[in-house]
Amino acid sequence: MSSNTLVAERNFVSPFRTATDAQRKPRTPYGLPIEDNCVTCHDRNANYFCGFSETSTKALEQIKRVTSYPEGAVLFMEGEASRGVYILCQGRVKLLTTNSDGKSFILKIAQPGEVFGLNSILSGTPHEITAETLQPCQVAYVGREDFLRFIKEHGDACLHVAKHLSRDCSSAYEVIRSIGLNNSASEKLARFLVEWAADGRMNDGAIRVKLALTHDEMAQLIGSSRETVSRTLSEFKRQRWIELNGATLVLRNKAALEQLAAN
Repeated sequence: MSSNTLVAERNFVSPFRTATDAQRKPRTPYGLPIEDNCVTCHDRNANYFCGFSETSTKALEQIKRVTSYPEGAVLFMEGEASRGVYILCQGRVKLLTTNSDGKSFILKIAQPGEVFGLNSILSGTPHEITAETLQPCQVAYVGREDFLRFIKEHGDACLHVAKHLSRDCSSAYEVIRSIGLNNSASEKLARFLVEWAADGRMNDGAIRVKLALTHDEMAQLIGSSRETVSRTLSEFKRQRWIELNGATLVLRNKAALEQLAAN
């Protein structure tokens, strides 16, 4: 079976569906250009988890399995036994937790180059969060035993693990700070929009970026309600700070949003 063939009716997708290079096609069924070789990947840089030395990169290439996922695929679920780590090559993944009442809170939106499942692998505990794709994604998977051996034998990879865990810790501190200081929904939403648009394109003084999130998902991300998010976005549009054209977010007044987020 090709690594690009997934069973569409199933929401959970196994990380073990892989194939030889000869079986792979230039593009996945989800429109992503295939970049399945870390050694030749043009997107790899020092900030990526896979930005290792040449020796370590070649070693990682031997143990990883690359799979493409559609939007809405669950990579792993909260409480599930950890089997390995996931390196996000393309796309975005939301990391969330859910309480007994079914209410979800999005802890983070993972960007390309990030890795998740590290804490569970190193501590030997079940996953503390659920990882779900926000858009079509390409993910490299490394099994637990292979990964532990890899970081034991390659010092620069071990250092990358420590740095990534440190960034995750800092990100968690920021979430706690925002909640603990009781920032208003408008402040938190303004901060989110500014951060999301960081990689957007500047055109005629405005920043344009794809916003692949529903109002409900944005509410989960900032710890608010969907109604509050919808009302706040309408206010931002009335102030002409932003525009929303389908899935495109246009920041017309980034300075005003930054000032509000800094309160």
